Amino acid sequence: MLKIAYHPIYKVPLPEGHRFPMEKYELLPKQLIYEGTCDPDNFFEPVYSETFVDLVHTTNYISDLKNLTLDARAARKIGFPLNSALVEREFIIADGTIKACDFALEYGIAMNIAGGTHHAYTNRGEGFCMFNDQAIGARYLQHTNKAKQVLIIDLDVHQGNGTAEIFKDDTSVFTFSMHGEKNYPFKKESSDLDIALPSHTTDDNYLKLLKETLPKLISDVNPDFIFYLSGVDILETDKLGKLSCSILGCKERDRFVLQLCKDLNIPVEVSMGGGYSKDIKKIIEAHANTYRLAQDIFF
Repeated sequence: MLKIAYHPIYKVPLPEGHRFPMEKYELLPKQLIYEGTCDPDNFFEPVYSETFVDLVHTTNYISDLKNLTLDARAARKIGFPLNSALVEREFIIADGTIKACDFALEYGIAMNIAGGTHHAYTNRGEGFCMFNDQAIGARYLQHTNKAKQVLIIDLDVHQGNGTAEIFKDDTSVFTFSMHGEKNYPFKKESSDLDIALPSHTTDDNYLKLLKETLPKLISDVNPDFIFYLSGVDILETDKLGKLSCSILGCKERDRFVLQLCKDLNIPVEVSMGGGYSKDIKKIIEAHANTYRLAQDIFF
């Protein structure tokens, strides 16, 4: 059974006019249930938990978030108004990804409606990210001896700079980021493999490069667990992205990644990442495709 982490707190109210589309976290599960892709039994509710977060993030940084004592400059870099509800949300997202790891080991795949918070570093956050949920998931798997070699496939339009920093000295976690060359973050970190795409890259070039790269990479890394960050901000309509992929191209990207994981029998946890198209319907459709494909390919 496809298991999906979802909690109502994923949609924390933000100030009017804030550019982050919180409403997608409420609309996406409703759409999946409405169309019959999922039913309520597919969803599980993560809880507030601080366990395993300190395997990635420093004690001082965690404390500053919990106590709302982060200095103003550091809070501005995150991009969210710092408040207790948003901090609670981050702990719950991390728990959702941790639990999804266990479901992926059981069923082959599991997903988190939120997550993909790849701009969070060991000691700071930025770009709408406070804790790095997939990094925490990877450390959890290592700590509990449930995985020895992890591959993180980050196909968000923005480079996974925090993820790269966290695992820069850890050969047991391979970080792969394929992103827009001219997109935020403007100062990139060094992933184990970075592919920086020129602005306005379209479906054909995007998919050709991915299909040439990923099978060999998986063969070389030989992971026993994969994290997939399936951001839909590669769309041409995205307000914060500079690539020019279509919804069909984004769907084919997801199909290719998930089919590889299935064919190679490698468990995969999927977190949603970004999506900032002006039309919320395009965001929901692109994200929903990932879940439709997960059901079709794995179940």
